[in-house]
Amino acid sequence: MRVIGYRSQRTLAAPAELSGVGLITGTRVRVRFLPAPANRGIVFRRVDLAGSPAVVAHPSAITNTNRRTTLGPATTGVSLTEHVLSALAGLRIDNCTIEIDGIEPPGLDGSAGLFTDILLKAGTERQSARRPIYAARSTILVTGPDATIALHPANEPGLRATYILDYGLNSPIPRQMFTLDVTPANYARDLARCRTFCTEAEARAMKAIGLAPHLRFADTLVFGARGPIDNALRFADEPARHKTLDLIGDLALCGFDLAGHVVAYRSGHTLNAEMSRRLVAEADAAESRRVA
Repeated sequence: MRVIGYRSQRTLAAPAELSGVGLITGTRVRVRFLPAPANRGIVFRRVDLAGSPAVVAHPSAITNTNRRTTLGPATTGVSLTEHVLSALAGLRIDNCTIEIDGIEPPGLDGSAGLFTDILLKAGTERQSARRPIYAARSTILVTGPDATIALHPANEPGLRATYILDYGLNSPIPRQMFTLDVTPANYARDLARCRTFCTEAEARAMKAIGLAPHLRFADTLVFGARGPIDNALRFADEPARHKTLDLIGDLALCGFDLAGHVVAYRSGHTLNAEMSRRLVAEADAAESRRVA
């Protein structure tokens, strides 16, 4: 990894908040996005608990990646962080304190659309501190069972993200691929409103163990043999787009900008987390060599 440039850090120009029901727990929750000083990064604060314990959005804080990204301890941390982090990263908001009065943010419609809307309405403010832009010197590859993520090198700023979704020949979700040049305008227009999804079998299995008991099939994208049940796609490739949304949110944990082309094949939160840890380790090693 090497630094190929810098940009000014940014925070919110004003607070923003919304309320809703948690996607997993079904409980009412409120989240507030507050401006934060330069170099603070993204910090979640559990205001429903004594002392308002905080957890910093960083790969070292990841404690669970089963169908969602959880940061911090089970009792004081925050789960399903990827949609909030994706909205912030997609809009290039680097420093923000997120006050939340529950274990997960509002699930909304399973996308980052409303988060993106309220952040755009609040506006951003440029800060004097610089944010580094890192690129790979050579391709960085992380692999898992039948899945990969690779970050390919670049000589100029700018991140392109590609996700290849492939659930197999017998899946009700067809194979698809989506690519996005990650800019605030492109993110808000082409990615933010793409919803989380699962198959009918997965939905029934989750309900059987008590997850998302309040959700109807119409509330998110649930795929049956003939496509979405009681719902309609916003884009023909909405599942691949949502996986790209998740990828951007998970890689935002790095705390610096990435340049190059990140290509993910069948990746989920576990492999995304492994890549974020790898990139932070590579960047730390590069900084140590520079200082030495």
